[in-house]
Amino acid sequence: MTFPFNVYLAALLIPMAITWVTLPLWVRWCVRIGLVDDPGHRKIHNRPIPLAGGPAVSTALLLSLLGAVLVLNYGWHVSGAGFALSHGFSRRTLQLLVISIGALVIGVLGALDDRHELKPLPKFVGQSAVALLVAAAGVRVTLFVESPTFSFTVTVLWMLTLINALNFMDNMNGLCAGIGAIAAFCFGMMAAIAGQHLVAALALLVAGALAGFLPHNFPEAKAFLGDAGSHLVGYLLAVLAILPHFYSEDSPRPFAVLTPLLVLAVPLADLVNVVVIRTLDRKPFYIGDTNHFSHRLIRVGFSKTTAVLLLWLAGALCGTLAVWLNR
Repeated sequence: MTFPFNVYLAALLIPMAITWVTLPLWVRWCVRIGLVDDPGHRKIHNRPIPLAGGPAVSTALLLSLLGAVLVLNYGWHVSGAGFALSHGFSRRTLQLLVISIGALVIGVLGALDDRHELKPLPKFVGQSAVALLVAAAGVRVTLFVESPTFSFTVTVLWMLTLINALNFMDNMNGLCAGIGAIAAFCFGMMAAIAGQHLVAALALLVAGALAGFLPHNFPEAKAFLGDAGSHLVGYLLAVLAILPHFYSEDSPRPFAVLTPLLVLAVPLADLVNVVVIRTLDRKPFYIGDTNHFSHRLIRVGFSKTTAVLLLWLAGALCGTLAVWLNR
């Protein structure tokens, strides 16, 4: 069976439309309760910006998933693409439920940070709890090592790394959401090529939800993702990097398991860059500064918009190479 292209197109466009439509509603709600990012040190804006991106993206993903479940259960599960997706849902029901709970918790954690500026330790504990929950549900990195302890540990470390990498990268209009949308789209393409239809559809849902936010955030920001959004983006990309099977005995390509690192090369390299600089300067790695790739590009003469576009391009090139290696 050839999986119909229009299913993937719907998975991309429906959450995109929901985010785009609902974000102005979330903007008004954030302004009403005072959930805004005020100008200040290291900030690039000169007026309060509503932190509405996280709630809007979460709304799009939740409504899209609920709609998909209703369609599969009550109108499209007998044969063809509907059967393929229903089969995937039935096999991964527990994992998908835990992933959804984890997304909710990580979003709430980010929202609390937006509202109350949590200290590093409570944030780390919350992030760790979510990572432990997902790993306990069986969503794990393997890397050819037959050790549950190794797999569990690497999975938790991987998720903590990605959550914070994307949180760190949310330092310029459109950067975090754009990199997230590109990476999710690439994960979707790799899963689709491999015939992993459910994973591909989930990845495209994430890509679409983030793409729908970008017109409100780039180049001029009417809303920010906030920590609720950047935490969610990092979490979802970490999960999307684990869900697909990048290696099989029928088509052995050991290097293929490394392609998620290539898809996420830009945020991971940016994270390593700032952590090394802060460590050498004897500063806590979690204290923000202006040594990110985006800031460095501005210092050499590029505009903010051009700096973001260049990083999007780098992410797209790395992701395209990863898709090609998994073809």
